[in-house]
Amino acid sequence: MKNQRLERKFFVRDVLSVAPDLLGKHIVRKYDDGSVIRYSIREVEAYRGIEDLACHASKGRTKRTDIMYHSGGKVYVYLIYGMYWMLNFVTGEKEIPQAALIRAVEGFDGPGKITQGLNIDGSFYGEDLLTSSRIWLENSDLNFDIVNTERIGIDYSGEPWKSKPWRFVGKRQ
Repeated sequence: MKNQRLERKFFVRDVLSVAPDLLGKHIVRKYDDGSVIRYSIREVEAYRGIEDLACHASKGRTKRTDIMYHSGGKVYVYLIYGMYWMLNFVTGEKEIPQAALIRAVEGFDGPGKITQGLNIDGSFYGEDLLTSSRIWLENSDLNFDIVNTERIGIDYSGEPWKSKPWRFVGKRQ
């Protein structure tokens, strides 16, 4: 149903199911001034557990990756290059670390631009999308054709991980 907050059962699935299903969903951001804006998700990448050498969890459980080991529906943000926050949503069952990186939303292309535009920082780490009063996801009536491509910027992970078609791009129907 349109504008209904997503429930835990949406997130507690394998990231390869959740990631493409995120396309067209709305990230709802409530700002400190009380304003609420919805952003349609247009592009995501899947990172699938300790076996995926492009996934942060492949290096083990750390302070940074701890939230990935929780049940799906949590926010995982991390800083890259000392200046850009990356927004991810944890998926899957508890103790199976997976997350979907949000690469583009309507109005913002690029994960660093998203977090700047939505005013998201490290304080969002671990936020529960089911109960948060500042960020959550909702259904929409948008439909997309989905294009799968290789993930971006993960050459360090080597084959077969850098060639996995785990980037999902929504094209309007």
